[in-house]
Amino acid sequence: MIMKNMKKVTLYTGNLCAFCFMAKKLLEEKNIEYTEFNVHNDERKKKEMLSISNGQTTVPQIFFGERHIGGYTNLEELNKENLLFKLLEE
Repeated sequence: MIMKNMKKVTLYTGNLCAFCFMAKKLLEEKNIEYTEFNVHNDERKKKEMLSISNGQTTVPQIFFGERHIGGYTNLEELNKENLLFKLLEE
């Protein structure tokens, strides 16, 4: 069962992206619900991602609510520090 978060988690992903796959897998293992937008298939979402991530062009770009987390390695670091759920509740 997927947990409903206090904050919405959004992932901007791309085609054939190993880091995107790993980010989704980590969130699913933690039962964290997320919304995914593939920027390779949606130019409007790509522009949105660039706008809210300060021009970051790599994927994934991960957001907890309005807070820009960064990419997979940032997500993994937060997980190792046991901060994922704390940030979702802030």
